Amino acid sequence: MSQAHANEHAAADDDNQDELERLILEGVSLTTYEGQDEDEEDSEVATTSDLQGALGHFAEATSDLATASVELGLGRHFACVDFCNQAVEKAAQAVSLLRYGRRSMYNHDLRELGAAVGAPLEIQEEMAMLTPFHPEAFYAGTPPEEADEVISAEQAEIYRQHARHILRWARDIILNA
Repeated sequence: MSQAHANEHAAADDDNQDELERLILEGVSLTTYEGQDEDEEDSEVATTSDLQGALGHFAEATSDLATASVELGLGRHFACVDFCNQAVEKAAQAVSLLRYGRRSMYNHDLRELGAAVGAPLEIQEEMAMLTPFHPEAFYAGTPPEEADEVISAEQAEIYRQHARHILRWARDIILNA
């Protein structure tokens, strides 16, 4: 190896060490700039992404979907679809955290939440199917003691499948970030 090549190699190692120390001290910035090429440094609008928050929310969503499956197995049909509703909300909020760096405003209308986070129309329609199962809305017209009788096991399974489809959509976005 020539002396010039050895010097270049040593300088590159120093630069890598400096960059590693900077990352340890300052952390990794997840800020991206809309309309910015990789070579550009200036931009007027910055969008911050919260990958850690998105991953946390998505983990909670998958946990809620697993709980929905347990509730279905126990014959607690309303609890199943309630957990499906919660799983879908958390999955959508995970997408919001990733795309916008914050949770989206939510009024228990999952279709609106889907639109706010940029979900395709097919996903928004599936989200809308789960909206009535937010406890506040559901119990307004159904006494709690009758909740499991209003929803059959077959219906609960269909809602669970819709929730699984929505979580797959969110997973593809979050895990490919």
